[in-house]
Amino acid sequence: MGINASYTSFVAVGDSFTEGMSDLRPDGSYRGWADLLAARLAAREPGFRYANLAVRGKLIGQIAAEQAPAAAAMRADVVTLVGGLNDALRPKVDMGRVRGHLEEAADLLAPSCRTLVLMRSPGRNGPVMERFRPRMEQLFGIVEEIAARHGAVVVDLYGAEVLGDPRMWDADRLHLTSEGHRRVAEAVWQSLGLPAEEDWQAGLPPAVLPGWAARRSQDLGFARRHLLPWIGRRLTGRSSGDGLPAKRPELAPYEAAAAERPS
Repeated sequence: MGINASYTSFVAVGDSFTEGMSDLRPDGSYRGWADLLAARLAAREPGFRYANLAVRGKLIGQIAAEQAPAAAAMRADVVTLVGGLNDALRPKVDMGRVRGHLEEAADLLAPSCRTLVLMRSPGRNGPVMERFRPRMEQLFGIVEEIAARHGAVVVDLYGAEVLGDPRMWDADRLHLTSEGHRRVAEAVWQSLGLPAEEDWQAGLPPAVLPGWAARRSQDLGFARRHLLPWIGRRLTGRSSGDGLPAKRPELAPYEAAAAERPS
């Protein structure tokens, strides 16, 4: 890959992170880093094609079984594979099975594309992150091993201090804000050998911490609107993505490049 690298097609595979939650458009649909990246690639390459097979809530076994074969059949220049974190955040997980499913997906995708991109996903700083940090780091070790075996690119979002800043995360504390997605798009853009437009790891201004009462109100609101429903889905075996289709299931020309550019 070089500074004049050219890509004619891109397929994104994964869960809510790749679907684009919580980067809302005015019409209520989600944009996200993959759409932003596709827009920028399309601006360089006439006839550029893009598919996004990601669905919120998917576990890596579902991604490997449902999305990876479809993505491999598209034979795109670039494929991004991000998954396993939903598994790692569950109360109980078999990391051996997570490894097996990630390997299954990568084994399908790597021979089918010019560039396979994997990621060390970002995590919001806080008590939840600390509880699951060992499991996340185990997952990212698996990602590194798989990438080395296939010659895949690894984008290290986990190692970027700024993406751990709570201000980069939506009120649900699980999904990046629009600014976070914009920075991820820039990180992947640079990993593809394309000219940097900004320092995506640049820190935010010093935070002004809210008072105790405001923090308490935020915590209670988070628990009521996001944490308790999430726990309820875990206990009943449901997913936020049950019954939802992929956001862009066909590898088709991407025409909305100008509309998707970051502001």
